[in-house]
Amino acid sequence: MRITAFIFPLLALGAGGYFGYHLYNGDHGLQSRADLESRKAVLDGELAGLREVKTRIDRDVALLRSEQLDPDMLDERARAILNLAHPDDLVIMKRQAPASGTLSKR
Repeated sequence: MRITAFIFPLLALGAGGYFGYHLYNGDHGLQSRADLESRKAVLDGELAGLREVKTRIDRDVALLRSEQLDPDMLDERARAILNLAHPDDLVIMKRQAPASGTLSKR
């Protein structure tokens, strides 16, 4: 009789522990929700950056349309694509920082 009196509470405790574990760690649990929300924040930032790039590209394309062709924009794009410069142009070269592993310490 004493053993049978503990069977139902042990089964209920086991079921509660099982559901409690999966409430936190399951595929749709609290931990998964937190992971999804942090991933959403990262993707929202990436989306904002991509929208900014799209806006800039749309502006550049609008300047290259035939009905409102901007000669300066056309000249700039042609020089950038062909990698050429006019002999009278002033070209400013930017230095690139060396890779962190290339410097040797003495």
